Order: sequence, then C-alpha cells, then structure tokens
Amino acid sequence: MKIDLRSERVRVLIALAFAFLLTVSLREIRGGASSTPDFPCGIGSNQEVSIEVKQGESGSSIANSLFTYGVVKSSQSFFRVAVSDQRAAQIAPGAHRIQKTLCAKDALDQLLDNKRIVGLVNIAEGAWISEILPQMYEAGFSQSEVSAAMRTVKKPTGFTTLEGLFFPAQYSFAKGTSAEAAIVSMLENAKSAMEKAGFFEPNSKFSAQQLLIIASLLQAEGNTGDFEKISQVVRNRLKNGMPLQFDSTVHYIEKRRGSIFLSTKSTLISSPYNTYRRYGLPPGPINNPGLSAMRAAANPAPGDWLYFITVAPFDTRFTSDIEQFNEWKIEYKKNLRAGKFRSSQ
Repeated sequence: MKIDLRSERVRVLIALAFAFLLTVSLREIRGGASSTPDFPCGIGSNQEVSIEVKQGESGSSIANSLFTYGVVKSSQSFFRVAVSDQRAAQIAPGAHRIQKTLCAKDALDQLLDNKRIVGLVNIAEGAWISEILPQMYEAGFSQSEVSAAMRTVKKPTGFTTLEGLFFPAQYSFAKGTSAEAAIVSMLENAKSAMEKAGFFEPNSKFSAQQLLIIASLLQAEGNTGDFEKISQVVRNRLKNGMPLQFDSTVHYIEKRRGSIFLSTKSTLISSPYNTYRRYGLPPGPINNPGLSAMRAAANPAPGDWLYFITVAPFDTRFTSDIEQFNEWKIEYKKNLRAGKFRSSQ
C-alpha cells in the first residue's frame, strides 16, 4: 500500500515519532553525563603519584594522564569538571604530587594547590635574590650548584649584576633540571619583559640596566598606580642634581623589610646603594621588579614633581613644593604615631 505523505494523519505520526526519538536521545545524553565513572569525593588513597603538566597542555590531555596514573576513575569525569570550572585554566605547569583514587573535583583542587608542585620557585615582585635562593634550595637545588651557576651564568649585555634579572613569576622545574638552566629561564623572562617595556629603544636617555634600576626603585617605593609618577620624580631629581634619598635603598643595604621609620644613623651608612649619601642611581637594582614597574620606568608620567610621601596606606602624594611636602610629612608622622601603618595581620 502506498502511503500518501501529504495526508494530515501521516504528518502527525511522523512528528510524534521524531519527538519520541528526540526525547530518548536527550535521556541517553543526560544519563551518560550522570553515569560517568567517578570516585567518591573526600576519600583519596594514601598513595601519591607525580603528574607532569606541560606548558599549554590541554584539559583532555591532563585528564588522560590522571586516569592513566589511577588518580581519577575516568578521564571523562575530570574533563567535564575542568570544562565547567574556570579555575582549571590556572593549573600551573610542572610536576604535581597528587593522591590516587580521587573524585574529579578533588583532583582539580590538588592540581591547583601550589604546595603540591614539585620544584616550585615562586618569585614575588620586588623580591631580593637573597630571598629567592632559599626557595631554590627547597626545590632541590644544592647551594654549591646554585652558587656555581650564579658565577658562570651569562648575563645580558650591559648588565653587571644578577639582582633585578630573576623575573617575578611562578616557576616549576622538572626533576633533573640544572641550577644554571633554571636561572637562565628566569633571565630570559626578564629580558623578554624588558623588551616589552621598551628598555632597548635606541633613543632612550637611560641604558637598559639603568631603567631596570629605576624599575626596582619604583617597585620598592610605591603602589602600582604611583609607579609612573615616581618614575618622573626620579628623572626630575637626577636632572636637578638632587640626591634621590629613597628609604628603600637603605632597607636593601640592611636587608630589612616592613620598616616605615628610617633612623638618621641608617642614612649615614657608607654604601654606593645609600641614596642619602650618594648622588645618582644606585649601582644596581635593589630588587627584582615586575613588568608594571618596568613599563613605568621607561614611560614616566609628565610632571614637575620633586617630592612624594605616603601620608597613609595607599595615600601617596606628589608635589614640587618643599613646604607642601613638609606639611604632608607632619601628617604622615601623626598617622604613624596613630598606628595607621601597622599591619592588619
């Protein structure tokens, strides 16, 4: 019997059949999502494995590694959690110590735990090399190996010190990485950042090392929003033949942090880094600055400021008038006595 597709009855039957198939398909998809094999959350094995995450590695690749090493019950379970959780994009490259038999959510949490990264060296903006080296020792590099690498590593042309060239970032070094290779990677990142900041422009009035010194001063002296103004203050003082008189350079000599008050005795220390006694820039950077400070060092804000003072936390003021500066200094001392500069922690 020949079916007439034009008939109303047939069209209704076809529509009902399509709706039935669509419903069944959706149920199967949803059922598959809910039945993806996964271990119970909150119950992991005492056994740990090392999961190596490569730079730029995809979520599906990480999921396969977790499944292969028995961390998750299925690669699909982790992949679905990673896709739905934007934190997954923050998984750092390197070797991660992860428990076995974890649910996908717990596996992601452990991958995001920096304490589980093997060979982690986390360099904060403004850190001194003397603060970075202990991290390298904890990451597995011997003191003798690090010392030898620092003596032999080749610095970029025009740079005389390594301070300032350990670019702030989170580094994770695979087992077997040499100290020299680790330090070289930091130096390469610093050079790349300086290029982005414009340190190597041919018409610059300052050398790349001088700009890095200025960047380190900005990093130590102010908040990010003040960097460009402080950069101009540095230029104005140098142009006028004034000493910089930055407390941060004395703190660098004394290796002291968190101290607001600087004694008269400290300002008399005999050191080329003491900008109270010496004119011009210090001979080298006083910390390892980040990209924002580098950019501000090369691109100051226009202004005639010669003085600046942080009157209260996050309240830094700039002026070219010494009388105005002295008035603000009185306000600063009042706030200091009132405890406004004390840490809230």
